[in-house]
Amino acid sequence: MTTKIQQVGLALLTAGLAFASVPAGAATEADVEASFNPYQGGFPSFPGMAPGLVINKANVEQFKDAMDAGQYLAVKNGWTEMTVGPTTQFTLTKYYIDATRTNLNKAKLGEKTGQISGFVAGRPFPEEPQESDPRAGEKIAWNYKYGINWGDNAAIYPFYWKYRNMTTGQVERTLKFNFHFLNFKHRVQHAPVPEVTPNPSELFRGIYLTVLEPQDLKNTQLLIQRYEDDLKFDDAYLYLGFQRRVRRLATGQTTDAFLGADIMIEDFEGYNGRISDMKWTFKGTKNILMPYYNHNELKLADDLKEPDGYKFVDFGGQGGCFPNITWQLRKVYVLEAVPVNPAHPISKRTLHIDAQVYNINRTLIYDRKGELWKTFTIGKSHPDHHLPVNKGTGIAIDDSFSVVDVQAKHCTTGQFKGQVDPKLNPPSLFQVQNLRGGD
Repeated sequence: MTTKIQQVGLALLTAGLAFASVPAGAATEADVEASFNPYQGGFPSFPGMAPGLVINKANVEQFKDAMDAGQYLAVKNGWTEMTVGPTTQFTLTKYYIDATRTNLNKAKLGEKTGQISGFVAGRPFPEEPQESDPRAGEKIAWNYKYGINWGDNAAIYPFYWKYRNMTTGQVERTLKFNFHFLNFKHRVQHAPVPEVTPNPSELFRGIYLTVLEPQDLKNTQLLIQRYEDDLKFDDAYLYLGFQRRVRRLATGQTTDAFLGADIMIEDFEGYNGRISDMKWTFKGTKNILMPYYNHNELKLADDLKEPDGYKFVDFGGQGGCFPNITWQLRKVYVLEAVPVNPAHPISKRTLHIDAQVYNINRTLIYDRKGELWKTFTIGKSHPDHHLPVNKGTGIAIDDSFSVVDVQAKHCTTGQFKGQVDPKLNPPSLFQVQNLRGGD
């Protein structure tokens, strides 16, 4: 018969062995739950802030700490106003969450930035980032790269860009595109799972776009092929319809203004480069206003017509450079990305990454002198308040963008018709041989 002391000792020993079976620093099921539902303890609040509040030049100081520096500048200068909406859950697809659980703690960082091993699918590092962890920024970057932006495959079909003079409001140029996205590997939902085969080049992801209008750019096409090995440079190809030839882009050309816009290829989706191209630093967690909303509840634009009656997000403010949307107070990770290449045209990006969705929705871009150059907004609609094809997908829908050059007083705005539809994205679209097919 054991004594009371022996029973207590045995219980402590059992508990100790159980604890020892979980590696130090390993993510737990509770970490997964908190990562995908950061609001399980309630939504964030800010003194004096409630849905319906309009933040403008007159009251912006009161709410300065609830917005990033670039958005504060825009409101303070009277360029735009912000309407606060209720914070809501953007619950991601169960397939991605389940993949995270199944593959918990398999992903490991390599010795060099850009090296990872053991990753299968889902969110590789779901544990809460800590500023004391010197590689926390790198882990956040991997969570973004292997995130669920557009899911396994989706299209923006069509996609309007407008180049605007911020001082006069003149729309200098309107481009109409189709954009396509496909994950070759780490797929979780749409067949084929887990990867597209054959894939002899070991590609991770492809982006393909074609210009539909205006006539002088019609049939211009861009193909970006990102390799599974992050240390390999992306392949990028441009087909210019008027030249009728495909040319491979030099690595540096991804940081040029794309087709004369205020955006570079490296800016696509918030950041469209390699992990190894940047030095990543986690700058902390904040609750700030983010461009998350329900598309169908906004006052939408009437100037662009779609056969199915779909309406695009409208723009207003100074020069028509700012989306007419509502903003949610959300949990955000602040991440600094400094280019490794000293010849890079920017000194750093400050990325504001939504803690639940892990997409980049507010970016501040600084010039070589360290001064604020551009601010970048990517608006997100809840999929259940968008097109019928997106309902129930668990994919937060990219729905509007605005890149504002605060130095040149110029902007490029984007209006999306995003569709999570595998049929629009056959793997053949993402091959170099496809680029001449539009002639």
